[in-house]
Amino acid sequence: MDYKTLRDACLALPGAFEDFPFGPDTAVIKVRGRADGPVKMFALLWPREDGAVVNLKCEPALAVQLRGAHPEITPGYHMSKKHWNTVDCTGVGSPGATLTGRDVLDLVEDSYDLVVEKLPAPCRAALGFRRDAGL
Repeated sequence: MDYKTLRDACLALPGAFEDFPFGPDTAVIKVRGRADGPVKMFALLWPREDGAVVNLKCEPALAVQLRGAHPEITPGYHMSKKHWNTVDCTGVGSPGATLTGRDVLDLVEDSYDLVVEKLPAPCRAALGFRRDAGL
């Protein structure tokens, strides 16, 4: 999966925006529900010559299962290893890969949902987020 596709998918989510606090090579994708509300990060994205690498938030038990099932998924680089995974998207969709592009997009949405569900209720409402149904 290429960087642009992954970046565009992240930024298409309600309230998502991009920031570069660590320099021009690391896109930090954040969400804000209201202008006066808190800002939370749900993805860190690095371009690679042949794709992209992304850190995504994940439920701890699922994070361990995903790492065991997919060599493309490792504990979060420079993040809490319990709550974050690093997904190497450079070979996604190629022969021998265990992840599809759809899998990666689902992981992005899961990360977003985990972060948004922790925002205050008015911010969740501004994003159209419903706890029982995701988006």
